[in-house]
Amino acid sequence: MRRSTERILTTHAGSLPRPADLREMWSKNTTAAEDEAALQARLRSAVGEVVLAQKKTGVDIPNDGEFGKPMRAASDRGAWGNYIFDRVSGFGPTSPQSVAPDTAAPGAPMRIVGVRWEQREFAEFYADTGLGAPSTAASRPTCNGPIAYTAQATLRRHLANLKEAADAAGVEEAFVSSIAPGSLEMFCRDQNSYYPTVEAFLEAIAAAMREEYRAIAKADFILQLDDPGLPGAWDMLDPRPSLEEYKRYALLRVEMLNHALDGIPEDRVRYHICWGSWHGPHTTDIPLRDIVDVMLRVHAGAYSVEAGNGRHEHEHKVWRDIKLPAGKILIPGVVSHATDVVEHPELVADRILAFADAVGRDNVIAGTDCGLGGRVHPQIAWAKLRALSEGAALASKKLWGA
Repeated sequence: MRRSTERILTTHAGSLPRPADLREMWSKNTTAAEDEAALQARLRSAVGEVVLAQKKTGVDIPNDGEFGKPMRAASDRGAWGNYIFDRVSGFGPTSPQSVAPDTAAPGAPMRIVGVRWEQREFAEFYADTGLGAPSTAASRPTCNGPIAYTAQATLRRHLANLKEAADAAGVEEAFVSSIAPGSLEMFCRDQNSYYPTVEAFLEAIAAAMREEYRAIAKADFILQLDDPGLPGAWDMLDPRPSLEEYKRYALLRVEMLNHALDGIPEDRVRYHICWGSWHGPHTTDIPLRDIVDVMLRVHAGAYSVEAGNGRHEHEHKVWRDIKLPAGKILIPGVVSHATDVVEHPELVADRILAFADAVGRDNVIAGTDCGLGGRVHPQIAWAKLRALSEGAALASKKLWGA
């Protein structure tokens, strides 16, 4: 994994705006051979275009924009995770009649529900804006059979597209993102009807995802694990847990993730968390300080953390008290998906410098809070990436004097 040894390197969290024609092809959702051939050809060319665009914008460690994960509309907050249900077996539609209420009965076991605690606190805001729930129980699939990975050929095509694009652009290192077991669980209905225990359910997810993780690493890409569920499930559980209860909940899922990573070198893995991409108050987000020790238990060489918006920007101070383990890298978000305001490069540099001061300049790679695709307008997304690169250059001059 590359490090910032001579200047601050740049990367991002994954999702980038899809071309309109690619979204249209995904939206056809047909099995016609000619449509599939056209889609695969456009995916190949689009990945080539987006890798080159990242390089020209100054992104040092690019990806394929997550173009192989279907996005059928310009605004889509869930493509980063919903893709997995096209790649694993064992899930089917949830019957609305089988969905439990959004609040648990007294004494009921803790479970993920469709309405976040924040949405209860800001009910008028969500009602007036029409934003609604990030997901509902009825819209999440149910596990109704054995979970297994089924998309080996699809994954090989996507990895080949990125390999071809990276070689053509002269990219030294690229990453590929994949959902973590705990976040996959967050996309499901709160109960499954096949596995007898939560542990067995998570073990099956981890075993299936191991195939995707190993294929990415074997293709010589950096594996990025997307796990917004680590902090995000805190606001989705009912009854509301204590911090101690929540950390036990999260540690189980980290244990399963580490099991899935067995055999993959830590310096080929980076781990991404954020507090969700919907545009809301986020007042009930769990503080980073309360879960940073859980995050650092993940067997990864780098940790990508949301840090560039008004709710979490102050959390760079956490690293004054929590020591980043030796050899590890921090990838703080220094531009954010949460606002259409394009951060000034000097502000970006100031944010980078705060982290460099806390953990050391060689241990910082500048990133984004979350994926920009589907969350901000494409013009804004690319402007933010330019600000990221320009801010990293400013910070590099101050840190290395060159």
